[in-house]
Amino acid sequence: MSQPVVTRFAPSPTGFLHIGGARTALFNWLYARGRGGKFLLRIEDTDRERSTPEATAAILQGMDWLGLDYDGDVISQFERAGRHAEVALKLLAEGKAYKCFATQDEIAAFREQSKAEGKSTLYRSPWRDSDPDTHPDAPFVVRIKAPKEGETVIQDEVQGNVTIKNQQLDDMILLRSDGTPVYMLAVVVDDHDMGVTHVIRGDDHLNNAARQMMIYTAMGWPLPVYAHIPLIHGADGKKLSKRHGALGAQEYQAMGYPAAGMRNYLARLGWSHGDDEFFTDAQAKDWFNFDGIGKSPARFDTKKLENLCGQHIAEIEDAALRHEIVAYLDATKEPALTEAQSENLEKAMFCLKDRAKTFPELLEKAQFALASRPIEPDAKAQKALRNVSDGILGELTPHLQSASWSRDELEASLNAFAEAHDTKFGKLAAPLRAALAGRAVTPSVFDMMMVLGRDETLARIQDAAG
Repeated sequence: MSQPVVTRFAPSPTGFLHIGGARTALFNWLYARGRGGKFLLRIEDTDRERSTPEATAAILQGMDWLGLDYDGDVISQFERAGRHAEVALKLLAEGKAYKCFATQDEIAAFREQSKAEGKSTLYRSPWRDSDPDTHPDAPFVVRIKAPKEGETVIQDEVQGNVTIKNQQLDDMILLRSDGTPVYMLAVVVDDHDMGVTHVIRGDDHLNNAARQMMIYTAMGWPLPVYAHIPLIHGADGKKLSKRHGALGAQEYQAMGYPAAGMRNYLARLGWSHGDDEFFTDAQAKDWFNFDGIGKSPARFDTKKLENLCGQHIAEIEDAALRHEIVAYLDATKEPALTEAQSENLEKAMFCLKDRAKTFPELLEKAQFALASRPIEPDAKAQKALRNVSDGILGELTPHLQSASWSRDELEASLNAFAEAHDTKFGKLAAPLRAALAGRAVTPSVFDMMMVLGRDETLARIQDAAG
């Protein structure tokens, strides 16, 4: 029986959930969920000066918005410092690590001299094989004994086999002089203790893998499967940064992108399944594997994101879409919908979902269903009303009162009315839009009438007719 898959996402709480981190979390989530495994969340908060509760909250909120559910409790790396130190001291006791008493000045002097002589500046501590009896009563760090000869091969599912000569590896510090563990040690101990089987992370961590493997080997622990994924670049081919626009997951939530569309787009950002562009979560979980991940950096394309989000808005069930929009308004501190507005919104979804790429676009189209009388027309709508005689709108009221309230009947009735007034329905549509929605650009007049119903439609037309 094969070992169950366990993946993890391990962000540092020093800011928002970066869109690159969100994609890393998504890849881990898809790989685990598609194989019936576990997806864990660890907050790497060992940097106490930069880690903040607000940043942790932002990460959790971003994960929640994206719908990336994790198993068990959130792990705090800082709270496990005692366990990390325990492993370092075990390696020290077994002779696989050593106490180094070199001062910062001595290390700096070594590097300056090596540089001047054209030699490697990789620090080689004279304390590595020293007799403990010669150790001074002075502060020390604990360093691991790195292999001096041979090669370390990182077997990576994305990058292939990456070979590093061991002479390029230094005796990495495990414990600082104050006894606190370093990040590189903490990562390995946490991954082992959490049972992580697959480490899926950005390829900026690739070089770390060789150093972290030293700890696995020294402890006799099995190595995880590594998959280092390329970073995300902007449209100009440079590493994604603030100059490219929004960087945080919550910024995209605030712009009104649906979470399903964001998941779909992030999954396609560096991974592919044939020519498939639009797909569901179920399909992504079923399809996702390492073979589909490219080696080159992916380029963030806002137009592609919007296109996919538009397709997802069109496919989301009306009730679920209404729920997401309510959450969007709450997240952006916008006024909440009344119960009547919320019901009208869901009733109108059939004529709103088409071609809306974001929630603000959809809500703009939905204004007719959310507004209450008296409708205040904007400048373009006022112009449309001025261009038609009030009499025509006034005459339309009794005409509609006797009409059967179905879309086909309304369309036939309004076309007949326009013909009787020697005009085309298009000429009548603009003032009707203005009367019903107070806007010049709206869903179909007939769709609005169906959503509003007979009484509200007639009342709004009568208001506009004066």
